[in-house]
Amino acid sequence: MGRTVRDYGGLDPVLGRIGSLEVRLATTAPEIRRAQKLRFKVFYEEMSAIPQGAAVLSRRDVDEYDWICDHLLVLDHAAKAGPLRSAKPKVVGTYRLLRQDIAERNQGFYTRGEYDIAPLLKAHSSLRFLELGRSCVLEPYRNKRTVELLWHGIWTYVLHYKIDVMIGCASLEGTNPEDLALPLSFLHHYAAAPAEWQVGALPERFTRMDILPKETVDPKAALHALPPLIKGYLRLGATFGTGAVIDKQFGTTDVLVVLPVSAINPRYIDHFGPTANRHAA
Repeated sequence: MGRTVRDYGGLDPVLGRIGSLEVRLATTAPEIRRAQKLRFKVFYEEMSAIPQGAAVLSRRDVDEYDWICDHLLVLDHAAKAGPLRSAKPKVVGTYRLLRQDIAERNQGFYTRGEYDIAPLLKAHSSLRFLELGRSCVLEPYRNKRTVELLWHGIWTYVLHYKIDVMIGCASLEGTNPEDLALPLSFLHHYAAAPAEWQVGALPERFTRMDILPKETVDPKAALHALPPLIKGYLRLGATFGTGAVIDKQFGTTDVLVVLPVSAINPRYIDHFGPTANRHAA
């Protein structure tokens, strides 16, 4: 049950710590299942995703990408055992990571089901891409420490694998674009990716984001309406693709994040350390 299914070579799976919290890469099938259980709890029980097939019985969010991706976990070593929970550290946050070389040997990036990323990959064929996805944090842990540890883990991973560009879908809750007119219009008018990094939603899934004219968008109010994850991407220096995609199963409206490592705000690199040494284990 606990046999190793992920081997990261020279990269220690334990990437960092803050107090009782630890960020690490999953190395065994049970650890991956614990990430899937957390995703089910957040996406299906707390939010409005609709479970399908085996997910209803297993209480896990599972898809065909899980077994080719790496899984970043935040564990709380101080979490108390309960009547239905053992004393082992509690998984409180997760991110899913898919490197380009792994994607190309398998079914490609998850993102390609929503966005036409092929021209982007071709235009930057000398660069290494990393797809980020399935990010979630347990509600009591949605604070600066947990998010900081997740990003410390990602930064350590990016440095180790010499990643040049991060991409991935980020979600706004809800499937009615009119209800999301302010944040979507803000991302379109104020945070669009430059031409060399631009990606459009697949034509059959394209939902326009420029619902409001630029002059009617209040940037401060729009930022307040954005999910914390997307605000975090913006602070790092990310820009966004053209067109949103409605994901009815997850009850979300997705946007495409594009973050070249060269565009990351230098103060964040200084904060985590150019060798990711700030929260090193």
